[in-house]
Amino acid sequence: MTVDPRLSINQATIKHADLETALRVTADAGIQAIGLWREPVNEVGLDVAAKMLADSGLRFTTHCRGGFFTLPEGPERVAALDDNRRAIEETATLAAAGAEGSTAVLVLVAGGLPAGSRDLIGARERVRDAIGALADDAKAAGVTLAIEPLHPMYASDRAVVSTLGQALDIAADFDSSVVGAAVDTFHIWWDPQVLEQIARAGREGRIATYQVCDWKTPLAADVLLSRHYTGDGVIDFGSLTQAVIATGYDRDIEVEIFNADIWADAPENVVRRTAETFGDAVSRHLR
Repeated sequence: MTVDPRLSINQATIKHADLETALRVTADAGIQAIGLWREPVNEVGLDVAAKMLADSGLRFTTHCRGGFFTLPEGPERVAALDDNRRAIEETATLAAAGAEGSTAVLVLVAGGLPAGSRDLIGARERVRDAIGALADDAKAAGVTLAIEPLHPMYASDRAVVSTLGQALDIAADFDSSVVGAAVDTFHIWWDPQVLEQIARAGREGRIATYQVCDWKTPLAADVLLSRHYTGDGVIDFGSLTQAVIATGYDRDIEVEIFNADIWADAPENVVRRTAETFGDAVSRHLR
């Protein structure tokens, strides 16, 4: 099997694999890049993780995740901002350790409505304010903050930013090298403005990462775990991928899957299946 050189495995796809295993099975499958998550990195320590990444020979594509910015003023919000500053430092360190072509991108999940609140507009403004508080730290570290819009079904508990347009509206206040957007097919495929907004993101230089997986109904009881291998659902990867590539996006493309059945499979099987389905559903639209 020929593995697409632009494929990156987001570590969430093999969630139950520790960092050492995730790096090994990814490299052994002939995949050249990986996106990491903070928890497995912090389990071994940042310096150890950076050395492990360097030894793997893999490119580093994103760090997941920062964000959760919708808390009102107070100690919890201060602590959240401080934690995001640590995430920025981690991202810069790992990007420097990855192979040539690595990118320093920290993915941000905005956060849902605070307990007892119905103020969606106010929550989005707190996201903007928080990014403003972190922008100088990110710029100094050479890190791009990638606002990830999540499907509207997550607006109450995970992300009050639901469309790519909303993410770009927030990012517009900042330099494009510092604040961009994550384009994730699972979250944006339904949006009637998605192609227009992808083109806008390209014009504004805001596409920090392109992530793919598929949508299939019925959704899992836990809707967080409803992602599927590319090609197993209803998403038109042709139109979305061609729109992203038309902007000049030339970076790696991550597969990020949250699915209990996939997580239960051996990580070697998952990365192999990921590469196969990516080749069938996405690769042909990159030419």
